Amino acid sequence: MATFTLTIVTAESQVFSEEVDSLVAPGIDGQLGILPSHAPLMTQLQPGEMTVRSGGNENVLAVTGGFMEVLNNKVTILADTAEMDEEIDLDRAEAALERARERVENRPADIDLTRALQAFQRAQVRVGLARRRGRRRSAATPPDSISGANVSA
Repeated sequence: MATFTLTIVTAESQVFSEEVDSLVAPGIDGQLGILPSHAPLMTQLQPGEMTVRSGGNENVLAVTGGFMEVLNNKVTILADTAEMDEEIDLDRAEAALERARERVENRPADIDLTRALQAFQRAQVRVGLARRRGRRRSAATPPDSISGANVSA
């Protein structure tokens, strides 16, 4: 199967760099699906989930904006932040969401509402992804198989 090179970098580090089969990214005008030999493209990304598929595996990342370039069967993403779903601490993400919600609802005079709304949206993406990850893991492991108990009567 044909692939393309995907590289995701932030100001702090290179988050991902591999040959992949497909990518779904949160473009500024909606979700973008990228396959091998995609036409050249440059777009801004909005906060959201990015899904990377390769060899039957799927990785999901939370991104908080940035830019994506597609050129010569290579995709380069310069993300504001990007983290793999398994790296998200649900408790911390929920606490950040609550803080962001309070800032938006209370709107103290010294708070920039646009930045507060952006923080709220970023926190929503992280919490939603972490919660779905937990459901996928629990659905993949039936409760009876955890203990190894024989449940047949």
